[in-house]
Amino acid sequence: MFVRTESFQEFLKFYPIVCGLVIIHFVLWFFIDILQLPFALQILREGIGNNYLVGQGEYWRLVTPIFLHGGFAHALFNSFSLVLFGPALEQMLGKAKFITMYLAAGIAGNIGTYLMAPNEFYQHLGASGAIFGLFGVYAYMVIYRKSLIGAANSQLVMTIFVIGFFMTFMRPGINVWAHLFGLIGGFAVAPPLLKNARPFSVWQNRAKFANRDRDEVSFNPNRWKNKRFSSKNYGKYILWGIIFFLVAMAFLGNLF
Repeated sequence: MFVRTESFQEFLKFYPIVCGLVIIHFVLWFFIDILQLPFALQILREGIGNNYLVGQGEYWRLVTPIFLHGGFAHALFNSFSLVLFGPALEQMLGKAKFITMYLAAGIAGNIGTYLMAPNEFYQHLGASGAIFGLFGVYAYMVIYRKSLIGAANSQLVMTIFVIGFFMTFMRPGINVWAHLFGLIGGFAVAPPLLKNARPFSVWQNRAKFANRDRDEVSFNPNRWKNKRFSSKNYGKYILWGIIFFLVAMAFLGNLF
């Protein structure tokens, strides 16, 4: 459930919402922190969470901070958590319900942050409230829908959740209220969203896309000759190249 056995191409095909969110994280980080483009800096100024400005009617700031991050390490950690815990829920809930849950948890975290200090000029950003919403859904499964998650996966996800929850209070600069209210938001929306859910299985995804790919595996006398330089492999190399480039830019940015 949390061990990725899919190929790179399968991951992109099976979990488009998770992939899309990760791409948004890094594209925004790259435009804002590395290129520092005027329109991107404007997005940061207008999108960062700010309790005082929310109180002045800028309610979009309850949503936009979910997609913004304070540096490469912040974006990387939240994206890694999303890649680890998001795919199973995307399959179990479906694309529409998954994005609904993700946004609901993130917004709940930002609303909680506002309610705790509505008049302060307090700024915050990051997807961690939405990430803790994933844990809220898993916690609901562990307590009320044990048929959806095995004992080993229950122990794993709850162990990681406890560690993450503990680190929330131990590390400086963490938006504790976003984590807490994001967790509550995920737990609250879990019952209706999990109503018709089935346990996660990567084989369900493979069976679902098998018919679409049937033409690709039909007999082709040149298939072995062309496999090495297929467009799919080009896509993989390009993406890894982009990731390497972003990491290098972040490293150089810290040096200079």
